[in-house]
Amino acid sequence: MAVIQEAFGKNIFCENVELFVLTNSSGMEIRILNYGGIIQSLKVPDRRGKFIDVVLGHDTAEEYTEESPHFGSITGRVAGRIAGGGFVLDGVKFHLPQNSHGNTLHGGMRGFDKRIWNTEILTAENALKLTYLSPDGEEGFPGEVKASVIYTLTDSGELKIDYTAESTRATPFVVTNHSYFNLAGHDSGSAMRQVLTINADKFLPVDEQTIPYGEERAVEGTPFDFRAPRVIGERIDADDEQLRSAGGYDHTYCLNKTGAGELSFAARAIDPKSGRVLDVFTTEPGMVFYTGNFLGGTLKGKGGRPFVKRAGFCLETQHYPDSPNQPQFPDSILRPGRPYVSQTIFKFSSE
Repeated sequence: MAVIQEAFGKNIFCENVELFVLTNSSGMEIRILNYGGIIQSLKVPDRRGKFIDVVLGHDTAEEYTEESPHFGSITGRVAGRIAGGGFVLDGVKFHLPQNSHGNTLHGGMRGFDKRIWNTEILTAENALKLTYLSPDGEEGFPGEVKASVIYTLTDSGELKIDYTAESTRATPFVVTNHSYFNLAGHDSGSAMRQVLTINADKFLPVDEQTIPYGEERAVEGTPFDFRAPRVIGERIDADDEQLRSAGGYDHTYCLNKTGAGELSFAARAIDPKSGRVLDVFTTEPGMVFYTGNFLGGTLKGKGGRPFVKRAGFCLETQHYPDSPNQPQFPDSILRPGRPYVSQTIFKFSSE
């Protein structure tokens, strides 16, 4: 299928934003911006073949730069939080912008999600390749990093996301896609009636600023146990200290793996009413499950419709948050001569 390119207006930095449209043989469609590598729209069929957009987002480039909570974006150089806005690497202390209650969130003030990426259409693969050269010292991080992300849409309903990166100096590097999913449709209200399975026996408890304590805690006997299918909202307001501090789910799951870098099943989400199914596979060791706890009616999305609280959920495959400060976590340091390679697959189907 031909990849379509369209203008998407200017962002608040007066940069031209372009939109790229990929479709597969069954009519599934994804729309991607060169600004932040954002997945602006993702249309998938239900059990009756009806297509609907299942990701939250905006209609204009200005909205994505003014107030979007990272809808659909590539987040980095380090996704998640870094405690205290700094870290020590090879004996050197690095200071970062403190853009979230004294911590660094999603790469700082202007991370990967707020940059224009170079694009290359890969017609034969039905894919779009995005590259970004992050200079040494950008947002306080050491090393010049050349990052690449390839979005591939297959005829079997898979959205493959392949990440690679190289650096001239040792630097923390944690990237993910920050799409908010609602399998009933982006404008259908709360996503908490959908059913979720997560392939993890443990999760990371966090403090009141959503910084991991550093321990892995068993999900058994807690509201965090999604090893068998459970309705997302069934226990979200339970009398649990972790749920209270985060306002819902905003926690990293330690995915069950038999080996580092293994591409394996991470999660399954189902919308019982429409029959839409999302299966997630990843080579990453963790996945942040976030339930849109800070959406609340003031932010408007596509079509001008306000987002209700918990209108979508995120399944952010990645290394653990604050890993530069927590040596017991899986190593997140990108070093010269040792390229970063990662893959996540979002596979859509219906039942």
